[in-house]
Amino acid sequence: MKLYDGGRAPNPRRVRIFLAEKGITIPAEQVDLGKLQQRSQAYTAINPMQRVPALVLDDGTVIAESIAICRYFEALAPDPPLFGRNPLDSALVEMWNRRVEFHLFLPVASIFQHLHPAMKLMVDPQVPAWGEANKPRVMTFLQFLDGELKSRPYVAGKDFTVADITALVAVDFLRVSKLAVPEELGNVRRWHDAVSARPSAAA
Repeated sequence: MKLYDGGRAPNPRRVRIFLAEKGITIPAEQVDLGKLQQRSQAYTAINPMQRVPALVLDDGTVIAESIAICRYFEALAPDPPLFGRNPLDSALVEMWNRRVEFHLFLPVASIFQHLHPAMKLMVDPQVPAWGEANKPRVMTFLQFLDGELKSRPYVAGKDFTVADITALVAVDFLRVSKLAVPEELGNVRRWHDAVSARPSAAA
């Protein structure tokens, strides 16, 4: 199998962190997003959506979308469990991962895509007003998350899960958009320090 990676882009990083937590190493090929290689004929034949990452299995099956790839490896290597240990845990992880995706990860991505000059080639048209509109959405969710993290160490509960991976990548991507976690959100900052210290965060 081969993983088509995308360097510093958030979604490929989610998969790399997940694989690092599992202790799984697979061959990877970089897709240079800056050179628009994701739009090349060769890569479009692999993933017509022209997005990274994409996992090509030995039989030629292609799995795209970062969480779908993570679920595939979760099934292959259940330990450590990153999607929950039982039905209730799994439901809570799913709930929190979706909350983080919809209310933090995607808004941060929208800020970057619609306000950063380097994204002009990839996002046409850029709508700066939409980028600006997402800034308060990000801060509102971070405040909400800070309240939730008062009573538990990780986003979905007592264990590190894929929801923490999604949140870590989103918070780290704030820097590219010239934003930061406010100083007063001590619970988010404590959580971020803890998950950033995990070896997988360097993936």
